[in-house]
Amino acid sequence: MRGLIAALLLWAAWLEGLNAQCPEPELLKDANNTKLCARLFESSHYYNEQSCGGRSLDVYPGDDAPELKFVWNNRISSLVVSRQCSLTVWSRTKKQGKKKKFSTGIQYRLKDVDQGLFGDWDNDISGYFCEC
Repeated sequence: MRGLIAALLLWAAWLEGLNAQCPEPELLKDANNTKLCARLFESSHYYNEQSCGGRSLDVYPGDDAPELKFVWNNRISSLVVSRQCSLTVWSRTKKQGKKKKFSTGIQYRLKDVDQGLFGDWDNDISGYFCEC
């Protein structure tokens, strides 16, 4: 019986994690209450209220990452850019390939952002520069 209760509690916690919610751009801060330029997320969802899930990467004003670490390269599916900031991303490392500039706001699904005739930006960011 205890095993069943424990399993149900774990399942409920897992379901709660699926209901992620993107932070509002004007409230975008890290755990120390420092203003962020952007926050990048590894998951998105068909329903906006379930996007911005999974692991997140905090980007500070002035951060310049021409090459993302392996755990983040081509794994970003949604993002939020803080108020009065912009995030420029590239599809290849060292600021090569396609380029896109995101301004203040929430991008629930990078799959919805075209990258030329046959592609989109879902899981295709390999570098960024953020400024406020």
